[in-house]
Amino acid sequence: MTEMRSSFLLSASVLCRREVVRFLRQRSRIIGALGSPLIFWLLLGSGVGTSFAGGPGGSNYLEYYFPGTVVLILLFTAIFATISIIEDRKEGFLQAVLVAPIPRSSFVFGKMAGATALAVIQGVLFMLLAPLVGFSWLMLPLTLVMLTLVAFSLTGLGYVIAWRMDSTQGFHAIMNVLLIPMWLLSGAVFPAKNASFWLKAVIMINPLTYGLAAVRWCMYGTTLGSTMDLPPFGLSLIITIAFGLTMFMASLVMTRRPA
Repeated sequence: MTEMRSSFLLSASVLCRREVVRFLRQRSRIIGALGSPLIFWLLLGSGVGTSFAGGPGGSNYLEYYFPGTVVLILLFTAIFATISIIEDRKEGFLQAVLVAPIPRSSFVFGKMAGATALAVIQGVLFMLLAPLVGFSWLMLPLTLVMLTLVAFSLTGLGYVIAWRMDSTQGFHAIMNVLLIPMWLLSGAVFPAKNASFWLKAVIMINPLTYGLAAVRWCMYGTTLGSTMDLPPFGLSLIITIAFGLTMFMASLVMTRRPA
C-alpha cells in the first residue's frame, strides 16, 4: 500500500513539474493566458464603465469585472494546459506514459495539478492589481483557496474535452462554442439579476456561476457580498467542489479507456 502510494505521488509530481516547465518555456502561452484577460479587463472595463454606474454593491464596472477577469485567466490557462494532451498524443508521449507501470490516476492528477498550479500562479499575479480597484490584499489567502478549486474544475473540464480531440483546431472550436460562453454566462460580465428570464435560467445552471460567486464572496466579504444578489457562499462552495470532483472522475474514466 505504501509502495503504491509512493509510486502515485512520484509519478504525479513528475508529470506536474513537466507541465509547469513546459508552460514556462513557451512565452506565447504565458502572454496569451495572462495578457488577453488583462486587455479585456482594461478595454471592456473602461468602455462599459460609463454605463454601469451604481453596480451591485455600489461597485464600478472595473471593480465588478475584476473577479470575472481572474476566472478568465484560470480558464485560459486550463485551455492552454490541457491542449497539450493532443500534442502529447501526436508526439507519442501520451502512449508511452499510459503503458508505463504507473497508475493512470497519477497521470490524470499530475496533469491536472500542474495546470491548476499554473492557473493559480497567474491568477495571483493578476490579483496584485486588486488594490487599484478597491480590493484589499487581506482577502488573498481565502481567495487563493477558491481560485484553486475553480482552476482544478476548469482543468478537469478541459481535460475531458481534449482527451477525445484529434486536432488543436477542433479543440479551439469547442472552446469558442462551449468554454467562452460558459464564462460569459457566469455573471462575469453582467449580473444575473439584470438578464432576461431564459438567460438567467442558463446562468443559474452553469456550474462556473457558483465558482465565480464563491470567488466574489471571498474578495468582497460577507457584508458587501450580501448586497450583490449572489448565490449563498455555502451552496457555491459545495457546487464548485462537486463540479471539480465530477470532472476529475470523468477524466479518470476516459483515461482508463484506450487513448
